[in-house]
Amino acid sequence: MTFREQIQQGIPTELPKIKPYEPQINHAPKRKEILNEEEKKLALKNALRYFEPKFHAELLPEFKKELEEYGRIYMYRFRPDYEMKARPISEYPGKSEQAKAIMLMIQNNLDYAVAQHPHELITYGGNGAVFSNWAQYLLTMKYLSEMTDEQTLVMYSGHPMGLFPSHKDAPRVVVTNGMMIPNYSKPDDWEKFNALGVTQYGQMTAGSYMYIGPQGIVHGTTITVLNAFRKIKKSPKGGLFVTSGLGGMSGAQPKAGNIAGCITVCAEVNPKITKIRHDQKWVDEIHEDLDELVERVRKAQENQETVSLAFLGNVVEVWEKFEEAGLKIDIGSDQTSLHNPWAGGYYPAGISFEESNKMMAQNPELFKEKVQESLRRHAAAINKHTAKGTYFFDYGNAFLLEASRAGADVMAEHPTLGREFKYPSYVQDIMGPMCFDYGFGPFRWVCTSGNPEDLQKTDEIATSVLNEIMQNSPDEIQQQMADNIQWIKGAQENNLVVGSQARILYADAEGRMKIAEAFNKAIKNGEIGPVVLGRDHHDVSGTDSPYRETSNIYDGSRFTADMAIHNVIGDSFRGATWVSIHNGGGVGWGEVINGGFGMLLDGSDDADRRLKSMLFWDVNNGISRRSWARNEGAIFAIKRAMEVEPNLKVTLPNFVDEHLL
Repeated sequence: MTFREQIQQGIPTELPKIKPYEPQINHAPKRKEILNEEEKKLALKNALRYFEPKFHAELLPEFKKELEEYGRIYMYRFRPDYEMKARPISEYPGKSEQAKAIMLMIQNNLDYAVAQHPHELITYGGNGAVFSNWAQYLLTMKYLSEMTDEQTLVMYSGHPMGLFPSHKDAPRVVVTNGMMIPNYSKPDDWEKFNALGVTQYGQMTAGSYMYIGPQGIVHGTTITVLNAFRKIKKSPKGGLFVTSGLGGMSGAQPKAGNIAGCITVCAEVNPKITKIRHDQKWVDEIHEDLDELVERVRKAQENQETVSLAFLGNVVEVWEKFEEAGLKIDIGSDQTSLHNPWAGGYYPAGISFEESNKMMAQNPELFKEKVQESLRRHAAAINKHTAKGTYFFDYGNAFLLEASRAGADVMAEHPTLGREFKYPSYVQDIMGPMCFDYGFGPFRWVCTSGNPEDLQKTDEIATSVLNEIMQNSPDEIQQQMADNIQWIKGAQENNLVVGSQARILYADAEGRMKIAEAFNKAIKNGEIGPVVLGRDHHDVSGTDSPYRETSNIYDGSRFTADMAIHNVIGDSFRGATWVSIHNGGGVGWGEVINGGFGMLLDGSDDADRRLKSMLFWDVNNGISRRSWARNEGAIFAIKRAMEVEPNLKVTLPNFVDEHLL
């Protein structure tokens, strides 16, 4: 069968042969056994409902074995034979260009070069799934190949509920992931209901088909590292940045450090992923001996090198060793997947990677004890460095939250609402006041032709638009504009494309609309092929996350999720091609609500109308919420937006005299 025929077939009418388990692929760890006997039967019934009864007798023992061996039913047998990658949009079967664009983005999320655990349909973060099983993938692709622009596909946590009649201005796909009743959002609830096959953890851009490989987080981390050094009034040249994690998104850290121009030491316990990042040239060197690492860092500091060093081992030992050796760490953070601490997101010090994986599945309570013990050690070592002047920030991975739950010394001596921890979230000190409050966030696009020349042309268009805007920009946002022009000019030099021909930069509503409008005009003139617009959920408006995206909201509303819900509803009727809303994300199940969108630009007048309507709302929704929280940058930004658009009328806050209070 051709690629198109396989897509159109959906779930095969005859059972494909069983596929051998491929050990060379980076697989998800075995999930802990959490279902009782009756629930295991229910999980099997839920899996088998995708298949005709005549296949049940053969599939039942196979799915039972998967559940026992991996803690989940992935349906490995049904993994497609074709190469998993984003193809040019013209190669997809279908009646709707918008649907074809979504198929392209789904396959990009599962590309072996992009996905963390591709055979388990997990894109990043250890559990950020596009689908729960391969039947869902096959059925979704079939529906998209049949869809017209008068239908909408409804996605329930990876399950394609079906095609429903709608209209051309409605989203082609509406995605929800993990939308639990609030009392069922504990970590073990995810384990249980995911094992039953009724919900999944979509992370942020994994389950919304908008991940573009590590490039997105490379850009965000570059901006963060640059501004962290600015905060401590030191040049990155010769400065030392210590962190950990080389997996999905965290693999971007050493590359970002190189672009920022500092020395980066990034620890990782998984040898397979460490080698992958080295092969991809995302990290310069791998070291396995701590004494050797100390000497290498000393040399780099003396020579003011720009270099990234991976340590194959536990980051706790790095912090402790550097303190013992008297090495000065300038800035420090962590990007292990601590939103998922008990199932492979964080590995305890003093126990091997292999032993940890066994303990995780066979003795989860002991594993939890070891993780919390390690977190206490981790925090204690960081505290010794910060006492000597290191600037440490939580990089939005729930490090401080989980360390506090473990009883680590991370709480502020005099806590205030929003500043409970000893160290700030990077959003509190850096991204919030410097970027999000002014409307700057991660705007991204994908050239659906798959042609690198199209990407280069879009880079040139974006640079030209930003340069033009910068000429008339107020002083308050000149730094953001300059950083992004520098980034986009150097993006191609740093080989940041992994998977689809994609790009990201930070832009405000004006920048996003003008860049998108220029793209649409270039498509109309035949200069480039269609372009998919999107963004990370980690943005101005898309996400309510009290310890990350909204951690610099100090009016008490950071634990509410009105903004994220309004964002996705508003995007839906203003012209998005697809929308998504998720429970869980980079900080954990039950800790965040986040939404995203995708939009196809095809050169039409309709696309021009939709982009102006939707992108303006998508940014200014968040600025208005941030201004109501009395954030000065956001008040400045929303007043400016109201001057540009007379139909925008936002309630502004009054300030109370502190002496009166």
